[in-house]
Amino acid sequence: METWTQTLGAGPLLGIAAGAIALILILVIRFKVHAFLTLVLVSLVTAFATGIPTGEIVTTLVTSFGTTLGSVALLIGLGAMLGKMIEHSGGARVLADKLVDVFGERRAPFALGLASLLMGFPIFFDAGLIVMLPIIFAVARRMGGTNVLLYGIPAATAFSVMHVFVPPHPGPVAATELYGANLGLVLLIGLLIAFPVWYVTGYMWGKFVATKYILPVPALFGTLDDDQPTNPPKFSTVIAMLLLPLVLIFMNTGLDFLNAAGVVNAEEQTWVQVLTAIGSSPVALLISVLVATAVLGHRRGENGTALEKVLDSALGPVCSVILITGAGGMFGGVLRASGIGDALSDSLASIGLPIILAAYVIAVILRVAQGSATVALVTTAGLMAPAVLAGGFSPLEIVAITLASAAGSVFASHVNDSGFWLVGRLMGMDVKTTLKTWTVQQSLESVGGFALTLVVFWLG
Repeated sequence: METWTQTLGAGPLLGIAAGAIALILILVIRFKVHAFLTLVLVSLVTAFATGIPTGEIVTTLVTSFGTTLGSVALLIGLGAMLGKMIEHSGGARVLADKLVDVFGERRAPFALGLASLLMGFPIFFDAGLIVMLPIIFAVARRMGGTNVLLYGIPAATAFSVMHVFVPPHPGPVAATELYGANLGLVLLIGLLIAFPVWYVTGYMWGKFVATKYILPVPALFGTLDDDQPTNPPKFSTVIAMLLLPLVLIFMNTGLDFLNAAGVVNAEEQTWVQVLTAIGSSPVALLISVLVATAVLGHRRGENGTALEKVLDSALGPVCSVILITGAGGMFGGVLRASGIGDALSDSLASIGLPIILAAYVIAVILRVAQGSATVALVTTAGLMAPAVLAGGFSPLEIVAITLASAAGSVFASHVNDSGFWLVGRLMGMDVKTTLKTWTVQQSLESVGGFALTLVVFWLG
C-alpha cells in the first residue's frame, strides 16, 4: 500500500465519491437496506472502483473500522450506562422537579428545558425524550393541560442540541475522531454553543409555536408516579453525577494546555501523566459509571444481578449506533486511502469554497436526503477529513469545522427521520403540524449552530 500511487485524476475520483454517496442514499432510502450494511458494502465497492490494490482492500476496511471503534465504542457504551443509571434511579424526575421549584411554575418550560440539557449530556435523544416526557406531561397538566408544545418543544430541542453538538454522543465523537479534533475542545465549544442555540431555537421557538397550535397533553404515560423508585437520589447527587465526567475531561484538556504552555512537563512529571490518563474521555466515563453504580445503585439498595441487568439494558439500544459509526469510519478510511480526500481538497481550493461551508452544505444534503443525523455527520466527516487534515488548520478551526458538520447534520428533520415521528407522535401532532413546528425548529437549530461555529472558526 505504501508503494501504491493513485493514477486517476480529480474528476473521476470525485465522480466515484458522488456515486458512492448516491448509492448510500438509494440503498438506505429506496431499498431500506440497514445503514451498517450499506456503509460496509459501499466502502467495499468504492475501494474497488478507486483502484486500491485488491490485496490491501480488506486490510484498509478493517483497519479503518477498528480505528474508529477503538475510541467511539467505549465512549458510547459508557455514556449509555451512565445515562441509564441516572434514568433508572429516578434522577431525571428529581432534577426536573427541583428546577421547576426553583424557577417557578411560570417559567416551567425554561426549567424543564434546562433539566433536559443537563440530562442530554449522557442520555441519547430518543431515550432522554422518553425519560422526560412523563415529567413534562405531568407539569403541563398541572398548568392546565392544554398546551403541550409550550413544555415539550424546549425539552425535545434540548436533547437534540446536546445529541448533535456534545460528546459523548456518537455523531460528534465520530466526527471528532475522523477530523482529528481535540475532544476536550469539542466538548467545551459544543457546550458553549448548545445553550444559546437551545434558548433561541428551542425555548423561544417553543413559546412562539405554543401560541399558534394549542394541543392538549396526550394520555400516553400514566401519572408521574408510575414506575418511579421510592428512594430517588438527591438533586445535588444527580448534579454531581452529571458534572463528574465533565470535570475529569476538562482536567485532561487543562493539563494539555499547561503542558503546551510549558507550565508543566508531562514527560518528566508522573503526576501529570496520571491525571491526564484519568481525564481521558474513556477513563473519565468509566470512573463516572463506577461512581454512579455505587451511589445510584448500591447505596439505594440495588445490588448483584438486578444492577447488572440495569447496566446491560443500556448497551443493547446503542449497538446499532456503534456499528454504524464504525462503518462510517470505514467509508472515510477508504476515501482517504484512495486519494478522494486530496482531490476534494484541491477542488475546493480551486473554486474558493471554504471547507467549513462545504462541510456544512454536504451534511445538510445528506441529512435531508437520508434522515439520520449520525449517518449524515459521520459520512460528511469521512468525506471531508482528508481535506481538513491537509489544510493546515489550527486546533480551534478543526473544532469549528467538526461542529459545523454537526450543525448541518440536524437540518430539516422530516418524514425520513425517526426523530420526526418520535416527537410528532409522542406530542400528539399530525404530520402537517410536526412539519410546521419540529422540522422548522431543526432547521433553525442547524442554521443557528452553524452561525456560531463560524464565529469560533474566525476566532481560531
